[in-house]
Amino acid sequence: MDQVIVPGSEPEGPLLVVAAAIVQEGRLLVVSKKAAPDVFYLPGGKPDAGESPLEALARELDEELGVDPLEPRFLADVEAVAALERVPMRMTVFEARIGRTPEPAAELAHLRWASGHEDELHLAPAVRDHVLPLLRQQGLLAA
Repeated sequence: MDQVIVPGSEPEGPLLVVAAAIVQEGRLLVVSKKAAPDVFYLPGGKPDAGESPLEALARELDEELGVDPLEPRFLADVEAVAALERVPMRMTVFEARIGRTPEPAAELAHLRWASGHEDELHLAPAVRDHVLPLLRQQGLLAA
């Protein structure tokens, strides 16, 4: 008997996301979305079709914060469950600097500079479990 495959039912793989780890004065820039204003993430988003990770990063940072990533360098590929979508996610993280003060725009609700030690701050699992330890290990954030 032939197997019937319904278009759109085959596994698509993990959600692909590009994000920036922006650290200034020992604090990491995190943002929240209007859809979930209490959960904080790294700024970034999903690449458009045909867009390279760095092109997506530049577009997302401009749309969301009005900034450009300066001297971005690959930090890590993080695999985790996406906090909002609750699906597997592969997040390519670039360490970058920014040249001006970010302002939340588009779907963003808030931004914060965080040490990662704030008890009241609800960080997305990928940030809490993967990015913060990596930044601490590399000496970019205080242990």
